Amino acid sequence: MRIEKAYSTIDVHVAGEAFRIIQNVPLIQYQSLKELDEKFPAAFQEEINLLLNEPRGFAGLNGCLVVPPINRGANAAVVFFNHEGTVPVHYGGIVAVMTALLECGHLKKKESSKYKIETVKGVIPVTAIMEKEEVVSVKLESDLCHVVDTDFPLSNPHLKTKFSLVQSDQLYAVFQKRDIPINIQAEELADLNKWGQTVIQALDTKIPVKGVILLDDAAIEERHIKTITFRNDCYIVRSPGFGPTLACYASLLSNGRVPVEGSLINESIFGSELEMTAISPKESSYQFVMTSRGFITGMQTFILDPTDPLAAGFLLK
Repeated sequence: MRIEKAYSTIDVHVAGEAFRIIQNVPLIQYQSLKELDEKFPAAFQEEINLLLNEPRGFAGLNGCLVVPPINRGANAAVVFFNHEGTVPVHYGGIVAVMTALLECGHLKKKESSKYKIETVKGVIPVTAIMEKEEVVSVKLESDLCHVVDTDFPLSNPHLKTKFSLVQSDQLYAVFQKRDIPINIQAEELADLNKWGQTVIQALDTKIPVKGVILLDDAAIEERHIKTITFRNDCYIVRSPGFGPTLACYASLLSNGRVPVEGSLINESIFGSELEMTAISPKESSYQFVMTSRGFITGMQTFILDPTDPLAAGFLLK
């Protein structure tokens, strides 16, 4: 074995979604976090392939590069990325980063529990509660979300249904489960996959959505919903998803299905949950407070052996 490069990572899951946090990458020059974000895909393509692709990673793995903050008011700066490139902000990634930095001692605990994370979208205030050296709660506010369109007909002869377009962290198409004879249960995953692929193919190129959400609001009176989200590559998000939950909550508020007061819990097909509370609407937009926690699943050192024929990895979806 020849070791050409080595990378230390901390793996964290947030409600079932996996994040790989990296702190040691080759140094490059940049004047701002935005410049680092722009340079990242080209400068660190080898690292992205090595750490996110199989056999070390998988299709649903998210990356978080933690660097010293440029903004003097921030405690840390983060560049979020996935297999396709960088992502402006990932709320689940912020929860993962706060969990790793505090529990591993890379960030000192504050009595106020108030921290600030610098992202390409700006500095985001975070409240992270620690009990017995463990982060038990991370709370942060979302950006504004709004419903773009409602009752939009799906152009497919085999699916007579409508959907809403909602902009949260990305643009989502939200479908109602009551229009579809499938339950959001693991036992019906094959049928759900087929439905998701059909919808994504119908939307392909016509509407540039980043995700398709199937929403079951049968228990809305108990402030509880259940969802499954398909990325535009048909991959199922392994959590309720921060962006999808924001999109569903905004959609429910806009059509009067749920009042502003109180919180809402979103459950995934795997049983994990995310909780959110709405802030007073601003004109036609909505903002939310998100509460979650992360769990460290591993601390690893990945190596690059130049003789490895699969050094660049591969990806099965």
